[in-house]
Amino acid sequence: MEQSIKLGGLNMEKKIFTVAVLGCGGRGAESYGRLMYERKEQYKLVALCDINEKKLDSYGRQFGIDGALCFSDEKEFFKEKRADLLIIATLDRDHVRQCVKALELGYDILLEKPISDKEEECEQLLRAQKEYGGKVLVCHVLRYAPAYRKVYQLINEGKIGKLVEIQALEQVAYWHYAHSYTRGNWRNYRMAAPMILAKCCHDLDLLQWYAKSACDTVSSVGALTFFKEENAPEGAAKRCTDCRYEQTCPYSAVKYYIESWKRAGCPENIWPINILTQDFPLTEEKILQALKTGNYGRCVFACDNDVVDHQHVSMTFTNGVNATLTMMAFTQDCGRVMRFFGTYGEIVLDEQKNVIEVGIFGKERENISINKLVEGGYGHGGGDTGLVEELYRVLTGESNNPTSLAASVESHLMGIRAEESMRCGGQRLKVHKN
Repeated sequence: MEQSIKLGGLNMEKKIFTVAVLGCGGRGAESYGRLMYERKEQYKLVALCDINEKKLDSYGRQFGIDGALCFSDEKEFFKEKRADLLIIATLDRDHVRQCVKALELGYDILLEKPISDKEEECEQLLRAQKEYGGKVLVCHVLRYAPAYRKVYQLINEGKIGKLVEIQALEQVAYWHYAHSYTRGNWRNYRMAAPMILAKCCHDLDLLQWYAKSACDTVSSVGALTFFKEENAPEGAAKRCTDCRYEQTCPYSAVKYYIESWKRAGCPENIWPINILTQDFPLTEEKILQALKTGNYGRCVFACDNDVVDHQHVSMTFTNGVNATLTMMAFTQDCGRVMRFFGTYGEIVLDEQKNVIEVGIFGKERENISINKLVEGGYGHGGGDTGLVEELYRVLTGESNNPTSLAASVESHLMGIRAEESMRCGGQRLKVHKN
């Protein structure tokens, strides 16, 4: 299904890869799909599949896709190969099953993380890729973000000497945790992967990438401490729209969705309000109705959530590097802070402060602006853009897959063992049992 265009009358041809999207949510259609739609010299969106027919209709019209190629039935979609490349951005629990089917049909695949929270499923996917030979690039987008690549460059150049330890803090922010992990699609284990993979899959991948080594052991502790029914204020309603505490509660859905939308200038389509409803253009009445009837209007103490609201992981790598990762829901800021300790200096990457601090022992500290590195990049500090651009090079054979399926499985095993450790009281476990 590849197409080609001639460049400036020269004999050079550039391939255009056709693209299908399975799961038309914030990542599949709104992020990767839109970025590919904008790169018409590289990609052409030709098919969509989602159980939500409003999303199908909306994105089908936005991307100019024939209605006959907009599928609400997954089985119908998978009856034949629809494109060169398939974006899989469905619920976590469906990733492996759908990816194996896509490989069987001959797709190359952009697979949203996490792959799976089950070791046997990760191994199943590795076997399927080996058997069918398709390219699978996992969406560890931070590897492609300019700030994180800059830190990798500095460490690789030996700026801080030999890397000894990494400390990572994942600040989820109280409002983001309430949206995604209390009210949203990643709120419980039946629907999604554990928090350490659903949210911290990026962090685990980065730690392995920076350490340049396989992880040897992990231990972890954590819990769901606050977002439970017994912590609800006396007389609190099940929905924010009906609650007497709504005006004073920091977790008010009305405050978060409606007031933040107004502060943004009432745009017709903006995250995260577009997660609540696909009835565009957005109005206050439409948002309020969604809060009155949908999951996102529920009190944070009256949801069916069971994922942890804080977790700490300790890791050792086979080359002697140590690392810690803390995921915390109870923060004002939203963003990562990573600190790298070397024998001749240290580096601090702080997303909230938009700075990389480089401190070489005995020298004046250097500050590098993250904003200047990004220069108009889209999502995840330019990581989404970088991923889509690197994917094209992978598809054309210009680049080896920098986030290979095998490398991604390694970081997933770190998360799987961390979850096992947490559930058995923080016991230190070998990442590879054999």
